[in-house]
Amino acid sequence: MLSSLVKEHQARANNHKEVQERKKQDALAAANKLTDALVDHLNVGVAQAYLNQKRLDSEAKQLHKSATNFAKQTQAWLSVVESFNTSLKELGDIKGWARSIEDDLQAISCTLEYVAKVEKEDSQASSSHS
Repeated sequence: MLSSLVKEHQARANNHKEVQERKKQDALAAANKLTDALVDHLNVGVAQAYLNQKRLDSEAKQLHKSATNFAKQTQAWLSVVESFNTSLKELGDIKGWARSIEDDLQAISCTLEYVAKVEKEDSQASSSHS
């Protein structure tokens, strides 16, 4: 009777150990599934953040390229405007130069007319004295 009680006790203890071992394995499997689910959830967020960062980097490079092109175009326009401004100044100088030449020619013309008038008067005066 004692040996049967010991055997029963050992059988129940072994059975209890097996149940505990199954529960332990189930708990470990559930913990692994939970961990995998959490990691997958975090990886989705990380992957989305990575894709967003790549898109931002690409757009930043495109913006930098556009800004550089805009700066080059602006510099070209500034050069054209400066050249135009210089041409306008030169045109103003040419206008002044032409006015100066016109004034000089007017003075020469007046002088020649005066000389011609004086010579005509001298020639008329000499013809009337003869």
